[in-house]
Amino acid sequence: MDWFQYRDGQLFCEDVNLDKLASSVGTPVYVYSQRTFEHHFEELNKAFAELDPLICYSIKSCGNIHLIKLLADRGAGMDVVSGGELHRAKLAGVAMNKIVYAGVGKTDAEIREAIDADIGYFNIESEAEFENISAIARSLGKTAHGTLRINPDVSDPNTHAKTTTGKKETKFGVDIDRARKFFETYGRDEHCRLTAIHLHLGSPIYSPAPYVLAINKTLTLIEELRAKDLTIDTIDIGGGFAADYESGRSPSYETYAEAIVPLLKGKGLKVILEPGRTIAGNAGVLLARVQYIKTGGRKKFVIVDSGMHQLLRPAMYEAFHFIWPTNVAPQHEPSRRSEQMDMPGLEMTDIVGPICETGDILAKERGLPPVARGDLLAIFTAGAYGMVMASQYNAMPRPAEVLVSGSNATIIRRRETYEDLTALEMETASV
Repeated sequence: MDWFQYRDGQLFCEDVNLDKLASSVGTPVYVYSQRTFEHHFEELNKAFAELDPLICYSIKSCGNIHLIKLLADRGAGMDVVSGGELHRAKLAGVAMNKIVYAGVGKTDAEIREAIDADIGYFNIESEAEFENISAIARSLGKTAHGTLRINPDVSDPNTHAKTTTGKKETKFGVDIDRARKFFETYGRDEHCRLTAIHLHLGSPIYSPAPYVLAINKTLTLIEELRAKDLTIDTIDIGGGFAADYESGRSPSYETYAEAIVPLLKGKGLKVILEPGRTIAGNAGVLLARVQYIKTGGRKKFVIVDSGMHQLLRPAMYEAFHFIWPTNVAPQHEPSRRSEQMDMPGLEMTDIVGPICETGDILAKERGLPPVARGDLLAIFTAGAYGMVMASQYNAMPRPAEVLVSGSNATIIRRRETYEDLTALEMETASV
């Protein structure tokens, strides 16, 4: 559920008219709904309440510090994957003991910063990384805390290959068979306390079934480790819950919880969740202005002022985003969002961006109401893996970000300028 809705043919974010907003702040622009962010976090917390989980929002999905603070103020922890994301969490006032730090390539400097900050856990990806974290903690006279990321060899067939991470042969974590020896070798280390197990199967996962299979495998492993007097007190089941790129496609939080909670209840384990897309995805749209209409052969192209440099998912993952004009006639006001819209008068179009790449396509062969130069399009479910993956390719400044709360709209990241593009190149230094 989200608060991007049409009223008499005009798209609103909460109580803000998006055409008026775009006229004021310009395009392209990312627009986020505060109510949607809050609602998703609260509903997820409610669904899993029996487990009293620590919900660590995945900063990599949408990392504006104002949005991080929004969730931290409601008790969220954070899942970070770099020193830069840890820096963002600090600026947003996140409690450091609610930080879990993932990533296969943590540098020594990043590890020191995290240990000095007294973060909650490192999600540990390999034997070599564990030994390095332990050695750095020892040199600092501190104790780090770790969760071992395991690969239970489980995946969802509906998850794109590029975002599937739970299979045995991936760059992430260790396979479940190696995990036994890992704990036997390192489970009693004094400088990095290894008392937890971390799972992450990929994203998005459109069914609770892969979680059930992975958690059952993990619980068996935990029983074996406990039988050897090894302490396992925490399980981090990762993220991956889906978002509605099409109306009603993703399971409800209750559906996930009904399958997962009974498995973990009463097991003497602290539970951590790492949601990202499922909170942020539907909470954001990208607004783009039509620049030109053109035909090529039998194709019709709608060329807009945003593209793969600002929303990479369609080019990188062949991902679907519902795209629709923000102002439409009554017969074209959508009651649902779908790849195939059954409405009269739609025109088959390719919606493309300005980048000098053939792959700069936001939507291919998509039915769209008639549009003209100057019309505004909304690219829905763009809150996750949108702005965080934006680049300055073709020397294009990155867009602004706006947060809407009720009838108020606030710029939470200004639009970049040409000066921003070149600022770091204007200062040279001999080395």
